[in-house]
Amino acid sequence: MNILIANDDGVEARGLHELARALHEEAGADIYVCAPDGQRSASGHGITVNDPIAIRQAQMDNVETAYVISGLPADCVKAGLEFLRRAGIHIDMVFSGINHGGNLGTDTLYSGTVSAALEGCLCGIPSVAVSVDSHHAEHFDYACELAVSAAKSLWRRIEAGTADHRTVLNINVPNKPREEIKGLRFTRLGERKYLELFFSKDGDGEAKIPGEFRYTGEPVQYEGLPPDVDVAASQEGCASITPIHTDLTSYGMIDEIKSWNLG
Repeated sequence: MNILIANDDGVEARGLHELARALHEEAGADIYVCAPDGQRSASGHGITVNDPIAIRQAQMDNVETAYVISGLPADCVKAGLEFLRRAGIHIDMVFSGINHGGNLGTDTLYSGTVSAALEGCLCGIPSVAVSVDSHHAEHFDYACELAVSAAKSLWRRIEAGTADHRTVLNINVPNKPREEIKGLRFTRLGERKYLELFFSKDGDGEAKIPGEFRYTGEPVQYEGLPPDVDVAASQEGCASITPIHTDLTSYGMIDEIKSWNLG
């Protein structure tokens, strides 16, 4: 199997290298990489359409071919698939990660990691996003274990012709040793709100107009969430796998808006 790995933390991020090693050594895959040349977190599903994108090759352990580009995570998947196609290489799966930081609930709408995986789906390829829920991630073992298991399961479905290229598996794992993780849940997306803060550029006070500011925030801790919500799983020390897709349609509203006499 041939796997393309992208991310939004940049080509030097440890999580990307851990994922490449695991998928090569433990899943037996040939690994190809296309990653940004630096940090692109929270870039969402943007693509670069007006500015040129620089691309170069790089050497990486456990990787057949690696491209480094100046663009965004979705650019990485688009460009990686195209340049590998020109080289006669067919990609079977796209993996994105391992991200340093969780991608839970409504954060998936901002996530460059998840967007790279969704771009794989838009290109007709089964895809997986993998994240460790800490910006200072240190424990990648269980995230790698789940990634390898997902790759093997997807490969069986690809061979059987039953793989669903419209759905991303969004994997989130606590930043804890394997033995301290309290289980694995199969979940749905929850709500992810933050105590939002707008600081001055230097972080020494509130932002003012005119001026420059930095945006940050601490995630809200919820109580009473159903256990099948990904945010609840994270708060309770569990890993989660959530199937997500690109169809944002609110089907329940279609008949409702017909009654509004719009237009």
